[in-house]
Amino acid sequence: MITIRVNHKNIEVEEGENLLKALQSAGIRIPAICYHPALKKTVGVCRLCTVEISLPGKVPEAKRACLVKTLPGLAVQTESAAVHAVRERAMRTLLKQAPQAERLIRLAEEFAIPMDPAPDGCIRCTLCIRVCQEIVGACALEITRRGSGRVQREANPLVVPIEGRCIGCGTCVNVCPTQAIKITDEENVRIISIRDEVIGRHPLATCEGCGRRFATPKFLEAAHGRAVDHHPDVKEQHRYCPECAKRLSPGVSGALKRRY
Repeated sequence: MITIRVNHKNIEVEEGENLLKALQSAGIRIPAICYHPALKKTVGVCRLCTVEISLPGKVPEAKRACLVKTLPGLAVQTESAAVHAVRERAMRTLLKQAPQAERLIRLAEEFAIPMDPAPDGCIRCTLCIRVCQEIVGACALEITRRGSGRVQREANPLVVPIEGRCIGCGTCVNVCPTQAIKITDEENVRIISIRDEVIGRHPLATCEGCGRRFATPKFLEAAHGRAVDHHPDVKEQHRYCPECAKRLSPGVSGALKRRY
């Protein structure tokens, strides 16, 4: 048995033992994917088990723990800046190959390894942003990077909502070429979401013709405000769904007008 120093604490290990195995036996958690104790040969493919090691008189180096043998005087750091940098690059490489791998995601969360946003179907074409600005006029979406400092600079741009501006019209859903934005009408509430993140939640107004809930009050107010006289939802100053507005003849429309 020999003594090595791990994170400024002495632990006893067998000389010549696999360092990763020795650390795990001592209850020191570091991420690892490609190592298995039942196999004689280690390959160090995943690089997640990288640690910073040093020997007396030598410069510290970042090495994969599964490829290092324990030696007298060995000092190990499992959470240095160099270790985190290698670990982050390794995790990004692995997630590109298997973006939905639950074990990778759990390891990244456990060891606070920054992850790029998981694939969400969004191709950043900005159609939703442009139609919301140019056609709808709500300007409810923007593309930005989330986070702060280096994390923000390295993050992929995301389409995100601007709080309070969504009117629930669903136009962004209709123009999205990959169906990354979704709309769900649940009873009397319309929910619009992207990446499982809700970007709009609105009550639904009732059609005065058929009684069906069909549009949000904010959308109808915006339609009136922009004086879209030809829009079926504002015909005769009543709230009709598109189907009822098309079906209503001038005679029926007049009768409804007298009723209301």
